[in-house]
Formats: sequence, structure tokens, C-alpha cells
Amino acid sequence: MQGYLKTLPFIALMAMAAPLSAQDANGADGLSLGEPAEGGAQPYVKEEIDDWSLECVELPDGEEPCQMFQALMDEEDNQVANVRFFRLPEGNRAAAGAVVSVPLETLLTAQLTIQVDDNPAKRYPFSVCDQMGCYARIGFTQEDIDTFKGGKTATVSLVPFVAPDQRVTLDMSLLGFTASYDKTSVLNPQ
Repeated sequence: MQGYLKTLPFIALMAMAAPLSAQDANGADGLSLGEPAEGGAQPYVKEEIDDWSLECVELPDGEEPCQMFQALMDEEDNQVANVRFFRLPEGNRAAAGAVVSVPLETLLTAQLTIQVDDNPAKRYPFSVCDQMGCYARIGFTQEDIDTFKGGKTATVSLVPFVAPDQRVTLDMSLLGFTASYDKTSVLNPQ
């Protein structure tokens, strides 16, 4: 995608360099002149359930898929990361998925660690980074979800690139997890 984005300005300049004739203005030569766009589906917080937000989006067909959201804060109340949970269709090994977003200067090879209360911690790889941050795309078994439902706090930890000998730990409250999870939509990833 980065290579594509770098060539985009060049392609746009080439298109602008060609003079537009009256025929071009009517959409000739395969150029799109655009069409009215609707506002697009914008996510909104439908409900706050204890420490979780239920983020939803209204689709043109009337559907309203929702996911769980929580911002993860440091000791000075600065948002360092965030997590979004969604349910998956039955019959998969993963009962639910999550996307955890962390800052760009995270040591990706150290991976992301999540531990619920005193249960054993699990480590997850990062999938991709963009201009906003880096993301771990995680699958959770039903057993993992049951652990979250029965827990009080999950500890999410990561390692800063500039301080590879340190670990940043963030508390993810599980207050309201069960009620929020039960209201999330089942998503069918394509």
C-alpha cells in the first residue's frame, strides 16, 4: 500500500497535465467525474456499559453492527492503546476477535502480552502498522472469553522500541465485559 500511495501524486499530476476538452467533461476517455456521495457510515457510541463502550455503525440496509471498545490509559491518564472486541460465528476455533492498537514506537518483535488476573499470560504478534499506530489482530477461544468474563482486570503489556529493557503495562478493566460482549454483533470476516 505504501508504494501505491507514493505513486498516487505522480499519477494525479499526469492526469492534470492533460487538457480537458468538452468531451472529457462528459466522462469520455474513461475518466470518472464523480457522483454524489452519501455521508457514509460513521461509528458512534450507542451505550456505555461500566468501563466499556458499545461502538456501532448504522448501515444503509438498516443493520447496526456493534463492537466493544476501551481506551487503555497510563498512570497520568494518557491514552496509550485501545482495544476493540467483536464476536465471531459459531463453529470457529476463535469465538471472538480483537484488535489492539498501540503507538508506532512499539518494539514489534517483543509482541503484545495479555494476562487476566493471575491466569497465565498469552503473547500475540502484531499484524500491521500505519501512520496512526500498530495493530495486533487477535483471536480468542471460548475458554479465553470465559476467562475475561470471570476476571476483574486484564493487564496488556508492550515494550517501547526506545527502551527495549522496559515493559509498559496497561490495565484493561473487565467491569462490564460480559454485558458488553453479549451486545456485540457477530461479524463474518471476509
